[in-house]
Amino acid sequence: MKSSHNENRISAVIITFNEERDIRRCLASLKDIVDEIVVIDSFSTDQTQQICLEYDVKFMTHTFEGYIEQKNFAMQQTSYNYVLSLDADECLDDNLRNELIKLRPILHLHSHYSFNRLNNYCGKWIKHCGWYPDRKIRLWDKTKGKWGGFNPHDTVVMTDKSKAKHVVGNILHYTYYTIDEHLLQNERFAKISAKAYFDRGKRTNLPLIYIKPIVKFLVDYFFRFGFLDGYFGFKICTITAKGKFIKYRELYRLGQEIKNKE
Repeated sequence: MKSSHNENRISAVIITFNEERDIRRCLASLKDIVDEIVVIDSFSTDQTQQICLEYDVKFMTHTFEGYIEQKNFAMQQTSYNYVLSLDADECLDDNLRNELIKLRPILHLHSHYSFNRLNNYCGKWIKHCGWYPDRKIRLWDKTKGKWGGFNPHDTVVMTDKSKAKHVVGNILHYTYYTIDEHLLQNERFAKISAKAYFDRGKRTNLPLIYIKPIVKFLVDYFFRFGFLDGYFGFKICTITAKGKFIKYRELYRLGQEIKNKE
C-alpha cells in the first residue's frame, strides 16, 4: 500500500540474525500495509538475506551491540516518520492488518499506537501466565519516541506524553518451537538483563535470589491464571521463575566480584 500523504506513510523495521525459519511469514504480513520495509541484519549465516530480497525491502547489515541499540539504528534508516516495528518471529494477524488499512488516512492524528501480542508456545496459543494481552507500542512517530528500557527487554519510550491509541487485532508472536529453545533463551536473556541492571547500579542480596523466583511463579501461575494454559502454562511459569533466579544470582555474583576487588 502506497499512501498519497507523506504524513501517513509507514516504514516497517525488522532486525534479524539467522531468521530463515520465521522471516517470510513476518514479511508477508506487511504486504500492502506499509510503504517500505527496512531490515537490519547482524550478518546472518543462513538464508535470511536471500528470503528478504524476495520482497521489496531495504536490506542492510550492522554489527549487533544490543537490542535497544540495534532497533534505534534501524529506526534511523527509515524514510518516513511513522515506524512499525516487528521482530522476525512476529507477524500481523488479519484483524490487525484490516485495522491498519482503515487507520492509514488518519494516522497523523495520534503520535503512537499500541497492539496486543498473542504468543504461540510450542504450537499452543497462550492466553494467561502474564503473556496476554501483552500490550505493546509498535507504531509511532519517530520524531517523538525511540527504543529504551533494559536489554533485552526493550520498549518504545515516547517524549510525546499523549495517550496511545489502541488498535484492535494481534501481533502473532511465535516464541519457542521447543521447551529446550525456551530454556536456552531464558538463561541468555536472564544474564543480559542482570548485566544491564548491574550497569545501572542495581544490587541484590542472597535472600532475594530465592524469594524473587518463588513470588514470580506464584503470581504467574495462580494470580495470572497460568494453570488455565495446562501443561505448557506450567512449563512457562516454571522456566520464567528459573530465569528470575538466574538473573538475581548473576546480579549477586557481579556485585561480589566488585566487593572482592575493593
